[in-house]
Amino acid sequence: MPYAVVTVPVAPMRMDSAHRSEMISQLLWGECVEILQSAPGGWVKVKNQYDDYIGWATENHLQLVDEAFYQQPATAYLPEWVNTVTLNGAPMQVPFGCLVKGNKSSDQWGAFSVAIPGNFREITVPAANMASLILEAGMKFLNTAYLWGGRSVFGVDCSGLTQNVYKLVGIPLWRDAYQQATQGETVDFLQEAQLGDLAFFDNDEGRITHVGILLNDHEILHASGKVRIDPIDNQGIINSDTGLRTHKLRIIKRLI
Repeated sequence: MPYAVVTVPVAPMRMDSAHRSEMISQLLWGECVEILQSAPGGWVKVKNQYDDYIGWATENHLQLVDEAFYQQPATAYLPEWVNTVTLNGAPMQVPFGCLVKGNKSSDQWGAFSVAIPGNFREITVPAANMASLILEAGMKFLNTAYLWGGRSVFGVDCSGLTQNVYKLVGIPLWRDAYQQATQGETVDFLQEAQLGDLAFFDNDEGRITHVGILLNDHEILHASGKVRIDPIDNQGIINSDTGLRTHKLRIIKRLI
């Protein structure tokens, strides 16, 4: 199968090969995909290299690359809320956390000559610093608008927030909340929670539909309307603005 890299700041992944189709996720600048299928109108079915998520994207958001480029590890990320890169000499603003392959300040992506700011940050961090770096990364998203399928500081959903914060300390999470709930070790009680633990919440049918990052045993950072900090107790989340209970706690997981 051919490989490609994302050459726009944020590219939608859709359920079907149509602009009116639901956006189920996003691809971020610099992420690589495997092209699985083509469809009329410039649509391609792709699998995201980072999380194996599959959806439809448009060819004009991608640039074909060889397998050697595809297989390069992403070892750094862009640390500013907005970062200026250039493609063929033209500037582009890309969001916080976009991955950099090979720690290169310049590269060739197929037909594109790419220049990347030299202040990218290494992904690999000492385990002792992971919790504080998770907090630092999470706060970059504070007040970002909720966007179904979103994965960036320009708009994010609950599992997009947790996935992108955790990737910056080298811990890969699956894309959706119910998938992420299968990862890590269970924390039995909220009172035992630590900074960086993930809390998951279910609906009336028992399906996990929401996730957030615990800041301690009584506060959570999560995307609900916007990325916000709310109180949490053994029953779940209470909206700090309205005083209403919004999410029912199901399970807590530890990955660091």
